[in-house]
Amino acid sequence: MSSKIYEFKPFNVGRVVIWTLFALVLLVAPLVFTSSLSQTMLSQMGIAIIVCLSYNILLGQGGMLSFGHAVYSGMGSFLAIHTLNQVSGGWPLPVSLVPIAGGLSSMLVAILLGWVTTKKAATPFAMITLGIGELVWAMSLMFPEFFGGEGGVSGNRVAGAKTFGITYGPQIELYYLIAVYTFVCTGLMFAFTRTPLGRMLNAVRDNPERVEFVGYDTQKVRYFAFIIAAFFAGVSGGLAALNFEIVTSEVVSGYRSGAYLLFTFLGGATFFFGPILGGILMVLAFVLLSEFTKAWLLYLGLVFLFMVMYAPGGVASLLMMNLRVAKFGHLRELWVSYLALGLTALVVLLGAAAMIEMLYHLQLNAALGPELSFLGGTLNSKGLNSWFGSAFIMLTGLGLFELCRRQFAREWGQIQESIEKEIKRMETL
Repeated sequence: MSSKIYEFKPFNVGRVVIWTLFALVLLVAPLVFTSSLSQTMLSQMGIAIIVCLSYNILLGQGGMLSFGHAVYSGMGSFLAIHTLNQVSGGWPLPVSLVPIAGGLSSMLVAILLGWVTTKKAATPFAMITLGIGELVWAMSLMFPEFFGGEGGVSGNRVAGAKTFGITYGPQIELYYLIAVYTFVCTGLMFAFTRTPLGRMLNAVRDNPERVEFVGYDTQKVRYFAFIIAAFFAGVSGGLAALNFEIVTSEVVSGYRSGAYLLFTFLGGATFFFGPILGGILMVLAFVLLSEFTKAWLLYLGLVFLFMVMYAPGGVASLLMMNLRVAKFGHLRELWVSYLALGLTALVVLLGAAAMIEMLYHLQLNAALGPELSFLGGTLNSKGLNSWFGSAFIMLTGLGLFELCRRQFAREWGQIQESIEKEIKRMETL
């Protein structure tokens, strides 16, 4: 007689708490930040979170570096705006389901283009996506009947049936629609990482030869993941179409694809929550940083360079590394080093920013005179004193930063050795 085997699986309380907190943040955020600008930014953050997470299915989960992900979010936007116009014309489709139409249309595009795209991996895959992205962007200017030409396609989200009296006219109503989609899509993409297909995608990323040896078709795994990523990208594109009520050719451009890559990397592609941080950073950079300076793209490039050099795992990796150190009670030993790194980095940024602002002033605002205001002071863009002073501050900061970084590296190594010893001691008990 066979006996039953009972297996105890503990309830993951931490995961439930995290998802509950995520839902509460989405719910309470517009009640804390009540201005129209804040609500607009929160809406854009929700859209950016979905598209960065969808991109991370390719980059982080599958190791597929795509330079054309904007094709699928952009096609979702175009199909969604056309669907919205049909709803305005009498289609019995709720406006709240228009993003689903964008997701399904992007999925169809991925079914058509994905088989060719995923036939190769690594560098050939990246080049194929780049070529397809440029092809679709060129088509967006060649077929104005569908893409709207340079003016794009506009729509009106206050259309169709008013379910429960919701018109989506006020930004707060649209925000909560985006928040629901953000929570559901984030949950579905997290669930995907726990499915057999998601696990096999990780295996294809790490060792495709072994996956083929055990009998799996690596192209099919990449292809199905590509389609799933395109669906969620299309949903984000549909939400963007509702938010802005206009879609132009810029949404399928290489510039947009590069932004997805850059901020997914900055957030941390190796962790699921990394792209969430990346989506938030993307909106902050595009909306707030661009208001402070015309050279915001240059600053963004410098931040990206800094992260590649010193924190290639992104912001998420920095958080997780320090959480591990804090778990063993060693974080307080590093606060002086962190303070020194922060201050020296601020000095470097101060000197570099002064030189950048003077250069941009010479190129763009020369008619206003050589002087410009910078952090409450005045710089002379044609004066040698300002240039030499800024260069001296930057180089001095770089030297001090490097000294502090080396000291921090020594302390970090000692702490890691101490943690490893503690782990081995606990294992022997």
